[in-house]
Formats: sequence, C-alpha cells, structure tokens
Amino acid sequence: MEKIVLAYSGGLDTSIIIAWLKENYDCEVIAVCGDVGQGKETDGLEERALKSGASKLYLEDLREEYVSDYIFPTLKAGAVYEGKYLLGTSHARPIIAKRLVEIAKKEGATAICHGATGKGNDQVRFELTIKALAPELKIIAPWRVWDIKSREDAVDYAEAHGIPIPVTKKDLYSRDRNIWHISHEGMDLEDPANMPQYDSLLKLSVAPDKAPDEPKFVKIAFEKGIPVAVDGEKLSPVALVEKLNAIGGAYGIGIADIVEDRLVGMKSRGVYETPGGTILYAAHQELEYLCLDRQTQAFKRHVSIEFANLVYDGNWFTPLREALSAFVDSTQEYVTGEVTLKLHKGLITPAGATSKYSLYNEKIASFGDSHELYSHKDSEGFINLFGLPLKVRALMKKKVGE
Repeated sequence: MEKIVLAYSGGLDTSIIIAWLKENYDCEVIAVCGDVGQGKETDGLEERALKSGASKLYLEDLREEYVSDYIFPTLKAGAVYEGKYLLGTSHARPIIAKRLVEIAKKEGATAICHGATGKGNDQVRFELTIKALAPELKIIAPWRVWDIKSREDAVDYAEAHGIPIPVTKKDLYSRDRNIWHISHEGMDLEDPANMPQYDSLLKLSVAPDKAPDEPKFVKIAFEKGIPVAVDGEKLSPVALVEKLNAIGGAYGIGIADIVEDRLVGMKSRGVYETPGGTILYAAHQELEYLCLDRQTQAFKRHVSIEFANLVYDGNWFTPLREALSAFVDSTQEYVTGEVTLKLHKGLITPAGATSKYSLYNEKIASFGDSHELYSHKDSEGFINLFGLPLKVRALMKKKVGE
C-alpha cells in the first residue's frame, strides 16, 4: 500500500484531506505536525488525526530549531516584506517541509501532501523545499485538483464524512499561528474597505486603544545580533520570544494590517499579530545604528529587501539565501549590546542603547572643541573636493551661456 505523508495541522483543510486521500489514492496516510509554537492547537491532535483516518501522527517539536535557525537569521538580516510583514508564516514553512521530507524517507513514503490552496504562497514554499531536499518524492496538492471550491464546501465535506473539525461556518477566518505570529485572512477582511474587528479578531494582542495608559520599558540584550536576555534575564530562544510576545501583546504592539503582493500574482489582505517580533526588530535596528558603519548599513538595507523576498517566495534552501546569510553574519560580529524601548498603546519609542562596540564617539560628535580627532577647519577642504563636480558643471554652463 502506498504511503503518503501529509502536512497536518488539524485545521479544516488537512482534516478532510486525510479522507480524500484514502478515497482517491487507496493509500496509508501518515500525518505529520511540525510544532512551531501553535500552543493549544496541538492538544488532542493525535486523536483527531486517527479519527480522520490517518494511520499515525508524528508531532514534532521544532520550536527551538525554528527560532534559532530560521527566525533569528531573518531578524539579523532585518528582513521585512513590503515594509510591514515580518514573515511569520513564510519562514515556518521550510522547517516544516524539511521535517516532512525526513519522515517521508524514514517511512518509505512515495509522496508528500499539503493543504495549501492554489491561490496562496504556501504551496510554493512547501514544494520548493521538497524539490530542494528530495526531488524524487511526488507532491500532492488537493486544492489544485479536487471539486471543493470554498471553505464552506470543505465544512460540508467534513460533516458528510463525520470528520471532526475545529471551525464552523460562522468563524471561517483562515489563521496560521506559531511562536512568532498569528495571521488572519478571509471573511470580512477580504474587503480592504472593512476595518478589522480587533476586539473579536485578535488572539495574541489587545487593540492599542485598550492597552494600559502607563507605558512599559523593556531592555533587550544582544550578542552578535542574536537576542539573549530581556530585562537582565538570560533566556532560551523560545522563552525569550514567548516573554516578549506576552509583553508586546499586552501593549498592543505589532498589529499589521496589510494588502500584500502574493508571489502568485494577486494582492491579498491580511492582519498579522507579531508582538514580540516587532519589539525585537525595533531593538535590533537601534543597536545596528550604533555598531554598523554607514557603507555597511546602506548595503545591508538592499540585502534586507532581497532576503525578505527570498523568504517570502519560499527560497530558503537556495545558494543565494545561504550566501546572504553569510554576509549578514559577518555584519553582526560587533552587534552586541543593550537596547531599551518604551512601549505605549501600540507604539515603540527608542529609550537608549549601549554597546562596547559602539562607533559613536562623543569626543568627535560633540559641539565642543576636539582638535586631536577632528578640526572644524578640515571640513573646508573636504567640501571643496566633494563639491568640485558641481562647481565644474556650473562653470561650463556659464561658459556656454546657459
């Protein structure tokens, strides 16, 4: 009997896919859930998978690896997609797909199946990883071939087949949750004219206007671009992100409402909650202002955009992403220090930064005299040389009568 490994979340789509696979492929379905911080969503997952027809469930704890090897490299790169999206779903897919491949090889499976729709980015992210790591495996994507056309149809299929599902037709938001963020798509959000109903929508955060009136100060310590402590307490990568999620969520930090450009050519509207991640990005940037020189910062901004595009498009396991990560790691050699931020009703304000590798030199920057390091007189010659092309051009125009 053919074995098919299914990327299983226990949500609506993957719950009905088990029955659909068995009907259409006469196969054994091995469900695999990569735990990247879904929290209580994994409770009772094995029972649900088996009731839905899977032969077994692998529930793999990938949280530490996810934070250390995927989230933090993206954070160090300063990668943000289209100025708003901190790539929470994007960099979770490669690590899940990598584990799917490993289990498929262990079980002797011939194919991997996923529940991503034919309109989304996740189908690309899963499949590029599989192609990069196991080109011999077949890929099955039910949303591209079955007769089910909507999430309402999927609910009807589940009810007709007696499959337990965690949603109803009254709450059909498409959500993706992990330790870094939670995304919300569908229903009223599909019309960009609709303001999100934050009181009922949000899961990790409060709406900014519901946050406490008094601000909160938080101090983040970094070593070589990697966050290692919060308010003086050294924490593991997972514990650190969880702590900042709790702090940021309570102050309405990191809620992004975005109409983004999907890789497949359409625009989509979603609301993302990334409270801890937004704090880390802000703190990391403040530290880089201290520790990176002008040329490196300028070039790194270009790298950040390209890195974000690679991650968003599912190109994690590529030579270019690995090369860019090597460049980023080099830039982070001296990005060590502490940053204090003020959190208040959804806003983050810098409140001080220190580093033993700081390139800020008060003796030079001060308005006071500093002859031994910098003389005001030096600037005259510099400006003459820097402005020479402009002066030559002006003389030329004068000569020809313009």
